Amino acid sequence: MKILGIDFTSSSKKRKPITCAHCLLDGGTLRFSKMEEWSEFEGFENALRRPGPWIAGIDFPFGQADRFIKNIGWPQDWAGYVRHARGLGKEGFCNALNEYRKSRPKRDKEHLRRTDKPAGSVSPQKLYFVPVGQMFFAGAPHLLDARVSVPGLLRGNPKRVVVEAYPGVLARSVIGKKSYKHDTKKKQTGEQHQARLGILNALRNGAAREHYEFDLDAPDCLCEDPGGDHLDALLCAIQAAWAWKNKENGHGMPKHCGNEGWIADPHCVHIDS
Repeated sequence: MKILGIDFTSSSKKRKPITCAHCLLDGGTLRFSKMEEWSEFEGFENALRRPGPWIAGIDFPFGQADRFIKNIGWPQDWAGYVRHARGLGKEGFCNALNEYRKSRPKRDKEHLRRTDKPAGSVSPQKLYFVPVGQMFFAGAPHLLDARVSVPGLLRGNPKRVVVEAYPGVLARSVIGKKSYKHDTKKKQTGEQHQARLGILNALRNGAAREHYEFDLDAPDCLCEDPGGDHLDALLCAIQAAWAWKNKENGHGMPKHCGNEGWIADPHCVHIDS
């Protein structure tokens, strides 16, 4: 099976492109094939339309917390609120999130989805520091336009399947909270390079089999990128391959997801209702 892992950015450019790891799930082994980069969104859009069968794991939040959607009064279904958000435009979307945050009491301004708690990910409303809210706005409409199939959220082409990935939860399961990447050049260190190699070596030496149900064949060169984009794309592919292995069981999707979306990872199977 063809497996894609995509490390997404909401402002794709030559210095920070969208990065895609191409892999093949061959029997009991996930094998890395090649890396592809898109400095324009057109490359990402075209990739979503390539003929299947394939499954892709993409690193951005596909949805918003049910509580936020209900409180702000947007359409309750996923496709509906994604279309509504796009219709606001980027400035209008950011203004809506900022105004909502201002109206909320302290410590209750940004809501987590059920899947964010076990994953350790931040609220998809967040527009600063880690601007995953902007990633949602930039990415989710493309899934609608491409008519891919998103388990639990969108019935599209069954030969082009997309799941939400989050490499952070995978990396932490191997090396804990140790830093393994940084986008700022002056903050990139040799220790981070060793941490990236530690993640890859652990996965090749049994961690992938233990947690994700297959072995991993991937080269050391994926750890040379100090921003971690190449390794993150591979980790997204691992999560997508795990979802494919569990396709007969809802692609591993837990119960009680609502229209929030979910992160495809065995560490995120058990969530609160």
